[in-house]
Amino acid sequence: MTSIRRRLLVALLAGVSAAVGLSALSTYRVARDEASALFDYQLQQAALSLREGVLADALLTPGGAEDDDALQMVVQIWDSSGTRLYLSRPQMQVPLHPQPGFTDVATDEGMWRVFTAPGRDHLVQVAQPHSVRDRLAADLALRTVWPLAAVLPLLGLLIWFTVGRGLAPLGRLAGDLARRSPSALEPVPQENLPEELRPLAGSLNELLQRLSQALESQRAFIADAAHELRTPLTALSLQAQVAQRAASEADRAGALAQLRQGIGRATHLVEQLLVLARTEGQSAAGASRQLLRLDDLARDTAAQMAPVAATKQVDLGLERLEPLSVTGDAAALRTLLNNLADNAVKYTPPGGRVDIAVFAAGGHAAAEVRDTGPGIPAAERERVFDRFYRVPGETQTGSGLGLAIARRIAAAHGGSITLEEAEPRGLRVTLRLPLAAS
Repeated sequence: MTSIRRRLLVALLAGVSAAVGLSALSTYRVARDEASALFDYQLQQAALSLREGVLADALLTPGGAEDDDALQMVVQIWDSSGTRLYLSRPQMQVPLHPQPGFTDVATDEGMWRVFTAPGRDHLVQVAQPHSVRDRLAADLALRTVWPLAAVLPLLGLLIWFTVGRGLAPLGRLAGDLARRSPSALEPVPQENLPEELRPLAGSLNELLQRLSQALESQRAFIADAAHELRTPLTALSLQAQVAQRAASEADRAGALAQLRQGIGRATHLVEQLLVLARTEGQSAAGASRQLLRLDDLARDTAAQMAPVAATKQVDLGLERLEPLSVTGDAAALRTLLNNLADNAVKYTPPGGRVDIAVFAAGGHAAAEVRDTGPGIPAAERERVFDRFYRVPGETQTGSGLGLAIARRIAAAHGGSITLEEAEPRGLRVTLRLPLAAS
């Protein structure tokens, strides 16, 4: 499991270690440059002193004028004929380099820094290995960096406890949420939270609010469904009793016919309730979307409703179908169009007409279902979208859920449904959905 605290500790220690490493490298380079300048000056002064001074016996005595072991200088004196007169360190051989001034010379022992000072009748050459300078620079860099490196463990502990203290409000927030009961959907207090946690708390509060609304809607749905199912189930029970007590076959056949009709109405109501529950679940969770042709869905709806319309002697037809694409859930949109067409056929009297059209309107794909039925009064056109609401005085059987389901599906797809009076009579229902991107 990934730990924010551990990740911050590793990242901060890695950054500090990198900074210490860069500091050591920078210190090493600066110290090496300064040591090189100092040693060059020493080489130059030693060579010039020997060139201008007198070659005393002590100088020519082996070991009499050896340089300091720490400096490891090699002094050579040559005469004008190229004969070496003096070598301070016989075990270290540096070839003659007659070019005056500073020169870097490669030997078997590595690179040497050589300063040559020519005199009147002799040539003085003072040399020193580069390793001496590099070692001195490394020692200076190490003495500069090791205190910082020694502090790293203490710095790690400080970072660990500081980060833990900084993350403590997140732990308290998680503890508060863990101690809540499932029914406690109150907003998370934000007054004492750090600035960094307030966006998280705000998102949690929005989620809790949506969840509260969803649960309230579910409770209302269950209550409405129980109320609406109670009546048809009671009617079925009474019709079954009537059939049992029928005195003649004719009475029993009539009671059974009424029972079958009641069972059909109850089945339709249960199916609509299941569709509504599934639609609400898809709206909350987000259904799978795909590219669909709205005109093809309209054709499927007309084909499915054709037998019902023919039985009722209603002329169901397709007026115009433009090839328009939308993005959505195919099953949900079929349910929507089927509900609109089913309502239109149900409320259109025999000999009437229902037309389905698909066309582009105002940047949207529009599907229109127009019938020649009694229509809906203007004052009732908004209320009919409520669940289980039926227009007063309506004689047609129904569950009062068709338009509620249709509007919820349309809203889940970013669309809308409007009801208008059709000419010369009837109702025109228009579904508008966003056109799919090309």
